Formats: sequence, C-alpha cells, structure tokens
Amino acid sequence: MQTDLERFRATVNHRRPERILFHADFTPDLNKRLVAHAGTEDLGKHYGMHDRGHIGIRRPADLPKPDYTPYWKDEQLPAGTTVNDFGVAMVPSGYYHFWGYLSPLRNAQKITELENYPLDDVRKWDFLDLKNQADCRHAGGKIAGAWVGHMYETAWQIRGYEQFLMDVVDQPAWAECLLERLMEQNLIKAEAYARAGADRIATGDDVANQENLMFSPDSWRKLMLSRWKKVWGRIKEINPKCKIWYHSDGNISAIIGDLIEAGVDILNPLQPECLDLDAVHKRYGNRLVFDGCIGTQSTMPFGSPAAVRARVKEVIEKYGRNGGLIVSPTHTLEPDVPLENIDMFFAACNEYGR
Repeated sequence: MQTDLERFRATVNHRRPERILFHADFTPDLNKRLVAHAGTEDLGKHYGMHDRGHIGIRRPADLPKPDYTPYWKDEQLPAGTTVNDFGVAMVPSGYYHFWGYLSPLRNAQKITELENYPLDDVRKWDFLDLKNQADCRHAGGKIAGAWVGHMYETAWQIRGYEQFLMDVVDQPAWAECLLERLMEQNLIKAEAYARAGADRIATGDDVANQENLMFSPDSWRKLMLSRWKKVWGRIKEINPKCKIWYHSDGNISAIIGDLIEAGVDILNPLQPECLDLDAVHKRYGNRLVFDGCIGTQSTMPFGSPAAVRARVKEVIEKYGRNGGLIVSPTHTLEPDVPLENIDMFFAACNEYGR
C-alpha cells in the first residue's frame, strides 16, 4: 500500500495513485458537532484523509513582538477585539467564526507611515529544526508541507480594503511598499522551507470575486505576480522537486496561465460556481494539479447525499484518471453543511478514489 508521500508524488507527477488524495476542513462549530457525530477527535483517521501536516519555523519565545499599541491607544475597540500578529484589530461579528477587520494604517497620510510600520523580523526566527521536521515526516511516509503566507490579503488588512484598492489606482507606490515588505518576509520563509526539503509549499491570495478579478490583470501582474515570481522562482532554484500550491477563490480564469508559467503546480480551490472546470482542465490539466472542485456554495450545503456522491464520482472520473487531482470542498465547511453530506463526501472519495 502506498504511503501518503508516495500518493502525493504520483498525483503531482500526473500518475494515478493507488488511492486519490482527499481532505476537508471544518469551522469550529461544525468540527465540534462532527467530532460528537464520529465519536473521535481524529477526523482525519476516521474518514481516511491524507495527512497534510506542515513543518514550521518557530518564533523564539524571548523575541520581543512588534508593538502595535500606538495604533490603537486612542481607539474604542468593541468588546472581544484582539490584535493579530500584523497589528490588525480582529472584531467579533457575533456570527460563528467570522471577524471584522480594523486596519491600523487606514488613515495613513504619508508613505513613510507604510515604510516604518512595524513587522516581525522573520530573520530572527528559529530555522534550525526545519530539516529534522521534514526528515521525520518523510520517515513516516508523510508529506512535508509548509505555509509561506499571503501578500495582497495581508497588505489590504493592514492598509484597509478600500484604501488599498484605491492605492493600486491612484498611488501604486503605496501598494508596492507594503507588498514588497511582505514579499521579503515570504521569501525568507520560502527559501528556508525549500532547503529543508518541503514537498509542497503553500501560498495564496484571494484576488477574485465570483465573476472576475478584483483589479485589472495588468495591475495584478505588475504588483503581485511579479513578487510571487521571485518567491516561487527561489523555491524552484533551491528544490526543483518542491511543488508550489496556490489558493485564490473566485473566477481566476484570466490568470491561470500566468500562474502556471510563474511556477504554480497545484491550484486551489477551483470553485465550480465561478469557473468552467471542464474548460480549465481541457486547457491546463496536463500542467496543473487540481485541488478542490466540490462546491461549498452548492453541493455540500444544499445538495442531497446522493448529489454529493454523484459530484465526487464525476470529479474523479473527469479530472483524476491520470493523477493530477486532490479532491476537497472549495472552502472550509460551514455550520450549515449537513453531517450526512460530510459522511457521504468521504464515503464517495474512498469508494471512487481507489
């Protein structure tokens, strides 16, 4: 029987594995109910998901954190608000796991405020154990994954969503300032993971809505793709066998070719509500691994168990005959997804993925 690592290597090299890889994630409320339903906290083992564990850089406990208190000292923040590792205020929405964002640089008046904004110095983090982490996972037949981070998403959260999009149009140097600083952080992490022997390095930015990109393709290529190219290029220089995973929700059909040319190997989540997956697979299927394809705006919350089963079967038969497919819902499963649909998703993956 193939290990998860052997199945992954077959999949990304477009060879059909003994069993197709599949996975899903759950919001906290749904996870709690699913654990009670399954009778175990080990949902991965219970349902047969492959192990997607990551290796990770460790932040030294004695390293002082950036001080973001000056950005919030005069603010009356709502009860329950927390400030994340980038200084963004996370405001509870009162509805399940959703948060609102308050951006520390939303009222910035000068570009120097962006240039001097405190970011954690990743160079001072602990990289020493990374190779050992990867070796241990490989010894157990597991994939050594790694997460680098976002650029665009983190930038707009720091600057403010509307403010960042206006910067892209009116004062692109402001947008580039934050993107460049975040790219430098991501590059340090990506190089370290590649040297450690990671099999898959995950990156991503949600750059599209249901119908189109958030900005023009040319703006995206100049501001964002150019920087991701530097990160992905270094990964491939250091570790040519490492596969680059990229996430963006929405209709990204206009830039899939760009992503592949820039080095992306695995694309997630490929929402069927936004994309013509048959057309995407016909054009790019021999150069791209699909990760996703099971709709979380349609099939999972609103379909019957029979519809879930049929969709999983269809996706495997259409896109997974020759490898190149990881089956997953296109988003973390939300509280409105019926438990019987989750059971059927995994049952169908196990049935048709062999």
